Parts: sequence; structure tokens; C-alpha cells
Amino acid sequence: MLGAWLFDEILRDDGRLEPPRDCAAPDGGMIRIAGGRFKMGSEDFRAEEAPIRDVSVGPFWIDRHHVTNAQFRRFVDAIGYVTLAERPGSGSFVFIPPREIVDLRDLGQWWRFTPGATWRTPRGPGSDLRGREAHPVVHVAPEDAEAYAAWLGHRLPSEAEWEFAARGGLDGAAYVWGDAKDSEEAPRAHVWRGVFPHWNRAGGAAGSAPVGCYPPNGYGLHDMAGNVWHWTSDVWRAESPGESAPGREGGAQPSRVIKGGSFLCADNFCARYRPAARQPGDGRHGASHIGFRTARD
Repeated sequence: MLGAWLFDEILRDDGRLEPPRDCAAPDGGMIRIAGGRFKMGSEDFRAEEAPIRDVSVGPFWIDRHHVTNAQFRRFVDAIGYVTLAERPGSGSFVFIPPREIVDLRDLGQWWRFTPGATWRTPRGPGSDLRGREAHPVVHVAPEDAEAYAAWLGHRLPSEAEWEFAARGGLDGAAYVWGDAKDSEEAPRAHVWRGVFPHWNRAGGAAGSAPVGCYPPNGYGLHDMAGNVWHWTSDVWRAESPGESAPGREGGAQPSRVIKGGSFLCADNFCARYRPAARQPGDGRHGASHIGFRTARD
């Protein structure tokens, strides 16, 4: 019964429950990160995050928040760019809450490859961006994110740069705000608050939120935990985290490292809204829970 109720509730609300708080104005510019040496990774949660290793990054700039739909629209309008999901025979992955759950290991129960799902139509044909101008752009593949970044003279951050920035100066902390878990009384991230995917408490995330709704980290960066994942420039290599080679392999689009977690992260599932957390994202497609922010030297 809970699964069916949640399914109907999400479809009626077009996949979003707005956080009950004021949000920072979008288009917040970039923040300069001085760089330095830090302890990358974790040995307390998942195997692919280990081992902890000392890593150095140079100084760089990074966007204050995710690239928004409004920002991406300006890029598309300026050069007539067509995203991968908008090209003939393509589409993107959309989160559809299941009416019943048989096995949490079967991701196909809630992910559906949907022709016609694009950044303009985030839930598929018939949906639109009304009221979502300040939400992170989604359904963008790595090549789309890189095209946007190049238009600005920017690039995607490396995994190490992203993690260094996400920590906000809290070297070795479990979360971007410290070691204490997030709380419903003073939420610090836009995540699923309940039992995924059956039940979500009031204030939980059934979809993305506008950027800047939660407190920034120590470097002034918003949503480095939760909301939507971030593409990075690194190719996924589970056996050597932090040492992944940027770019393409053999001309194809391999899996990329994604960081930060999303609105689908719950304590009983995923729980990757931590700076050390990492996951592969299919470089051939976008999804309704993956966005990006840009960096530059």
C-alpha cells in the first residue's frame, strides 16, 4: 500500500517535494579553492572508497552550485546545442517509483529508459520545466556537460578536485558538514528521508530541489551532498580510486565517476551523500538524478 501511495503522489507532484526554506539566488558564480593536500577516500563505508590516501590538488575555481536549467538554456539558445538525449533514437533514464518492490538489488524496478526524456522534459514527453528554472539540469550525458563547460572556457572537475572542494576544509570528515549524521530537525542535504523506495517522510526528496536551499559547506559551496549527482572528468576504475584517467577510452564513452549522491539516497539504500562516496555513471546516457558543475584552472 505504501508503495502504491508513493507512486501516485510522486506522479501527481511531477516528481518534486520542495524543501520548506528559502533558497539562495541561482547563478551564484564560482569560488576559488586554494588547493592542497588531503586524505581522499574512506575505509568506513564502502569498498570502492578505500583505501584512504594522501592526494594533492592545485588551486582551481568551481561553481558555487549545480548548473541550473536556466543556465543550460542560455547555452543551448546561444549555440543551438542538441543534447545526446534529444538526438534521434535516444532518450534518458527516469526514476519511476515502483508499486511493489521484490529485490532492492534490481534497479530496473524503478529506473526506466524513456525515449523523449530530456533536460527540457525531465519526466518524459508531456513534462516541462515550468517552476524548475533554478533546479539542477539533468538528463545530460558527460559530453553535454563538457560542451557546456567548454562554451564557458571551463571544464569538469576531476574526482580529486571535487572531493577536496566538497570537504570544505574538513579533512577526513564523514560528511561535508562534519561527522554527525544529518537530522530531520536541521537538514543539511536534499535526500530521501524514509525507507527507499516505499516511503518518504514529509520534507523528503521525491525529486530535485532548487539550488541553494541547504547550508553551504566550509568553502561556500551548495549541494555537495544530495540533490543530484555530479559528473566528473574521471573514468571509473574501482580498483584505483582517485587515479582514474580523464577523457575517453578508445573513442567510446566509458563509465564516469559521479560524486555527491542525490535525492534518491536514503540510509537504507545508497547513502552516498558523503564526500568520499563514488559510483559509476553510464557515460552514454543521462539520468533524472545526475547533473554537474564546472571548474576552471
